[in-house]
Amino acid sequence: MDNFTFYSPTYFVFGKETEKETGKYVKKYGGTKVLIHYGGGSAVRSGLIARIEASLDAEGIGYVELGGVKASPHADLIYKGIDFAKKEKVDFILAVGGGSVMDSAKGIALGVPYDGDFWDFYCGKKGPVTEALPVGCVVTIAASGSEGSTDSVVTLDTEDGHEYKRCADGDILRPLFAIMNPELMMTPAALSDGKRHFPTSWAHCMERYFSHTKECELTDRLLEAVMLTMIKEARRVMKDPMNYDARANIMWAAMVAQNNSTGVGRAQDWGTHHMDNEIGILYGASHGAGLALLFPYWMMYAMKTQGPTLFAKYASRVWGIPMDFEHPELTAMEGIKAFQRFVKEDLGMPTTISELGGKEEDIPKMVENMFYEAPNHGNFVKLTPEIAAEIYKMAL
Repeated sequence: MDNFTFYSPTYFVFGKETEKETGKYVKKYGGTKVLIHYGGGSAVRSGLIARIEASLDAEGIGYVELGGVKASPHADLIYKGIDFAKKEKVDFILAVGGGSVMDSAKGIALGVPYDGDFWDFYCGKKGPVTEALPVGCVVTIAASGSEGSTDSVVTLDTEDGHEYKRCADGDILRPLFAIMNPELMMTPAALSDGKRHFPTSWAHCMERYFSHTKECELTDRLLEAVMLTMIKEARRVMKDPMNYDARANIMWAAMVAQNNSTGVGRAQDWGTHHMDNEIGILYGASHGAGLALLFPYWMMYAMKTQGPTLFAKYASRVWGIPMDFEHPELTAMEGIKAFQRFVKEDLGMPTTISELGGKEEDIPKMVENMFYEAPNHGNFVKLTPEIAAEIYKMAL
C-alpha cells in the first residue's frame, strides 16, 4: 500500500423524506442565498423542487433557480450559471439531480470566485481547484458518486464543431452535505432509465481494483463487496423497481464506490473512462452504457500485456468462477464473460460499439479527440493512441 491522505468532509443525510431537511443543512453550512441547480422538468413535476423550496423558506433562506442540465453537462450552461450566480450574489450552490447536475453545479461553484475562464481547471491550465462556493446536493440518481467525490466532468463545445469532455478536481469540490433519499429513485423518470446508470458505479470500482500497487487487502475486499452488492441489488431492482431496500443499497454503494475510501493507497487507472467519453460524445450513449461495453475489451487487452493473475482473482472473488491454478487465464476469461452476460441478460444493455451504430472508420476520430491536449491516459495500462484504437476495434 502506498502513502496517502484522505479528506472526506461530506455530511450524509440518508433515508425517506430527507429532502424536507435541505434548508436546515444549507443554513448549517452558512448559505444565505442559494442557486438551486437541476436538470429537466421531472424534479419540478414530481414536487421535489417545491419540497426543497419549502424547506428553504422555513429557514428564511433566499434562492434562485437554474434548470436545464443535460446528460454529460455542457460548458455553455455553466457559463450562464456563473454569470447568474454573480448577478444574484449567490453564496451556496444546491444541486438537485444525478451526476450531471452535481458536476455542473461544481463547475459553477469553482467559476464564481475565479477571475478567468472556468474551463482552465478542466483543460489542465489550472488545478487542482482550491477555491469554490460551497456545494450541497439532493441526489436523485445513484451512479456517479459525485455527492461524495472531488470530481466534476464537463463537455466543451468548440466553434469548429468539436466536443471535449474533461475533468476538474479538488477537495474543495466535495459537497458539504448530501441528501440521499432512495425514494427519489422511484419516480417515473428515474425508473425509466435507472438501469443504464448501474454500470457507472461498477466501473468506479474497476478503475481502482486493477492496480499495480501490492498489499491492498482491505481496499481489494471493499471494492469486491461493492461489486457483489451491485450484482445482487441490480438484479433485484430489474425484477422489482419499487424495492426500497434494494434501491437504498445501490444508492449507498454508488457513493462508496466514488468517494475514494476504496481507492486510498493504491494506483488507479481511469483509462476506460477516458475512452468512454468519446463513445458518449459520438454516439450519445449514457456513461454507464459505454463503460459496460468497453470494460470487458479493456480487460482482454490488459490481460495479454499485464498477465492474468489479477483478472483471475476478480473472476473468482466477484463472479464465483472456480480458480484454475494451472490456467488462470481461463478463469479470467470466464469472469469477463460473466460480466458481459450480466450486462446483456440482466441489464439488457449493449456489449459492442456496433450496437450503438459505431463503425471502424469512426475510431481515428475518437482517438484524436481523446488525446487532444491530453496525452496521459491510464495507469494499469498506459494507453497510447495505438492501444486505444486496438481496444475500440476489439469492442466493435
